[in-house]
Amino acid sequence: MRLPQSSVQRLSTRVLPIIAVTMFSLCGQTIAQQLSCSPSSLVFGVVPIGQTEKQTVVLTNGLQSSVTVSALNLNTTEFSVSKLGLPVSLSPGHSVALTVAFSPSASGWTSGKAVFTSNASNPTLQLALRGTGVTADAVTASPSTASFGNIAVGAKSTLPIVLTNTRHGSVTVSALQTNGSEFSASSPALPVTLHGGQSMTLKVTFAPRAAGISGGSVYIAGPALAIPLTGTGTTNTVGQLSLNPSILNFGNVSVGTTQTQTLTLGASGSAVTVSSDATTSSQFVLEGASLPFTIPSGKTTSFNVAFTPKTSGSASGSLTFTSNASNSQALESLTGAGEVTLHKVELLWNASPNVAGYNVYRSGAANGTFTKINPTMDANTAYTDTNVVSSQTYYYQATSVNSAGEESTRSTPPVPATIP
Repeated sequence: MRLPQSSVQRLSTRVLPIIAVTMFSLCGQTIAQQLSCSPSSLVFGVVPIGQTEKQTVVLTNGLQSSVTVSALNLNTTEFSVSKLGLPVSLSPGHSVALTVAFSPSASGWTSGKAVFTSNASNPTLQLALRGTGVTADAVTASPSTASFGNIAVGAKSTLPIVLTNTRHGSVTVSALQTNGSEFSASSPALPVTLHGGQSMTLKVTFAPRAAGISGGSVYIAGPALAIPLTGTGTTNTVGQLSLNPSILNFGNVSVGTTQTQTLTLGASGSAVTVSSDATTSSQFVLEGASLPFTIPSGKTTSFNVAFTPKTSGSASGSLTFTSNASNSQALESLTGAGEVTLHKVELLWNASPNVAGYNVYRSGAANGTFTKINPTMDANTAYTDTNVVSSQTYYYQATSVNSAGEESTRSTPPVPATIP
């Protein structure tokens, strides 16, 4: 027999969100009265094949007379040194900064040395080099290179560096080692195990003891990652730019939506003029800054930083402010995670007598064409629709079916459900 149209009653809906929620042989030590290099050796850690990592080394004439560097020889093609324009003459106490690059062509550990020939008391100065080629980094650093800019002698500047495990497996950070006497690093108590997508923060400090450029690195044991460091000591009286907080952590943000946090910039010692800003990731944007702008000494100014994740998973980046401050490249570390928000519609109705089950129909319009969405007849008085899209409205009707297979007319009126 045909069931009455009203056999399915009080069809209702509930829209529920589901959140679907990463030591070494040394080149000539810094000894007075000879040619020296600082750092005394360079460790590059792991570098992906086809990429290049650069570190800074400083040659210093510690003698009381001029020194002429006449030759530079490398025993491997995996490393290169910026051109000196040989021969080059160094006056007493003067230095020259060189860039050493590691560009692995194959996986595996490699070592080499750069030999400087001069007329110093130590006529051959050796700089030991070491690095490892890999197919991909297990852990990434943001920023990948830390530049402190100009820092007054006797002062210090600290930058945060965020380490992120980009793989699914776990990686353990077991120890830190800084290279370069004017640099130091600290971290949470080690060892720290980073599971897939997880991050941790290091704090690296530059405290210049003398005027001039300095180079170094911090080596992270476990993932075998080396982060190049540079900074310049200065005797000039200039302002200092502060960033508060030093790290902006946005936490979990739904993909395609935007969350903002406040970043405060301050000037001390002297007025600071910020001339430009740059971000390493398009997912993070500085809002409301009209460049250039000047911050008077002792004053602060605040801006919003917006995070709009494009994909699910952890995200990190950095925001760099270029200014006339002693820390001319002030860096703000940024981190967050994108998450995908899935939705479902739960349909509930009262039971009808003498029925074998129910069918559920859906349409995109109240007066549109309704299509059955349950693949088999549902014996329960509830159904969950997970095939829905955000910002859409759906309309539902239900029918009952008796033991003979006869189906009632659809319930009226259609019940709407709007997806957030």
